[in-house]
Amino acid sequence: MTAASGNKAGGDKIDWPALWANGDLARFCFISLGILLHATNETMIATVMPAMVGDIAGVQFVGWSLAVYELGAIVAGAAAGRLVSFVALRTNMMAAALLYAAGALVCATAPSMPVFLAGRLVEGLGGGALVSLAFVSVERLFPRNIWPQLFGIISAIWGVAAFSGPMLGAIMVDFLSWRWAFGVFTFGGAAMALASFAVLGTPQAKRPQAGAGPTPAFPFLALGCLAISVVLIAAAGVDIALLRSSLLILLGLAGLALFFRVDALKPRSRLFPSQLFSWNSALGSGMTMVAAFSVATCTFAIYGPLLLTTLHGIPILTTGYIIAAESIAWSILSIAVANAPLHRERSIIVVGALMIAAGLAGFAYTIPTGSIPLILLCALLQGGGFGVAWPFLTRVIVASAREGEQTIASAAVPTMQRIGYAVGAALAGIIANACGFSDGLSREAAATVAGWLFLAFVPLGIVGCLAALRISLTANRPQMAAG
Repeated sequence: MTAASGNKAGGDKIDWPALWANGDLARFCFISLGILLHATNETMIATVMPAMVGDIAGVQFVGWSLAVYELGAIVAGAAAGRLVSFVALRTNMMAAALLYAAGALVCATAPSMPVFLAGRLVEGLGGGALVSLAFVSVERLFPRNIWPQLFGIISAIWGVAAFSGPMLGAIMVDFLSWRWAFGVFTFGGAAMALASFAVLGTPQAKRPQAGAGPTPAFPFLALGCLAISVVLIAAAGVDIALLRSSLLILLGLAGLALFFRVDALKPRSRLFPSQLFSWNSALGSGMTMVAAFSVATCTFAIYGPLLLTTLHGIPILTTGYIIAAESIAWSILSIAVANAPLHRERSIIVVGALMIAAGLAGFAYTIPTGSIPLILLCALLQGGGFGVAWPFLTRVIVASAREGEQTIASAAVPTMQRIGYAVGAALAGIIANACGFSDGLSREAAATVAGWLFLAFVPLGIVGCLAALRISLTANRPQMAAG
């Protein structure tokens, strides 16, 4: 098996002393650091944005900061899992960490928003590769019987990062500078690259290792269509003009449709399962729900702190607490409903969808008014709704996939989320700039943006709720849909 297969794992339980004794625990902590760096950076951007825009301007490009980061992560995540068949895992990990550190350094020293966005793209490439390589490392360096426990710990790390990212950004801005927030990740990435020589010293990590069966082809054409379409949509929000912006949006949406079509025609490299958006199956309805809510709900994380500080003078640290509370609600409610019976899970998905939609609609009222308790309530509803719905939604999607497509369906959920975040960030930038941010950051512009930005995504929230209702009507149990 692998180097770790000699561990006496005690059936399905992890033997931590054995993992520590042979160095596997250190290896697991090391690969988990990559996920922590990526996820913390991803969530930190919200609370550093107000200070950053005040320093280097470029508020009209705020939406791009998340869009390019997610694009880089999607492309690198798809590539990293294939590269380990040709290049050693340790070499891949070192290169990804260095790429991540280089991107963070560019962001930390950026004199202008375009340079900052270039750094974010490089950061996304490095971070997406680190996440993908972490999952590959678990598969190749540890025994199969402890995979579920290790993946569970990785999920908990995402929860920690979702909490720590906004807080780290807020603390850095308050006590040092927004640039130091990215400087921390520069040092973290560089340290991880250096440590890879010592930690990933096993034979499995030092040589290329092809997986079972032929290596899937890299989806160059599909991902190229995705990248171009997101850039076109985001570009529509710069220098708003009715004809030009409308044409770019239409071209971008057509590019998205082409992306999904090309993916469906490439069975050896496809990213998504069959019947992707068909409401005749639980899988299609579920993926529609994932897409709709991912696009609709990224707005608060991007623009929430910027609007609250500009309109109401709310301290950055307070906005960090609010965003962290959203993440905490996601984690706590996800654990609370984890043991719900199968016959209840589709009803729970509907409840979660209604919570998300209620939080999204509530932001349209609470952000302009500036009521911190009500804003916190909306954040708890939105985050808690994801925590309630997402574990069961993923299970239904995987169970409803066609025979042989369960693995693709499982990976498709986070991939669709990332695509949704990228598209949502681009669309949010169009709306914000059309409402006044194209002329720069001011209190008057922020008031107009706050009035329309969240309201514009409410229809997508309704689509997500309708998709959830469709899931509940498709079948009583996910097993019935799996045929």
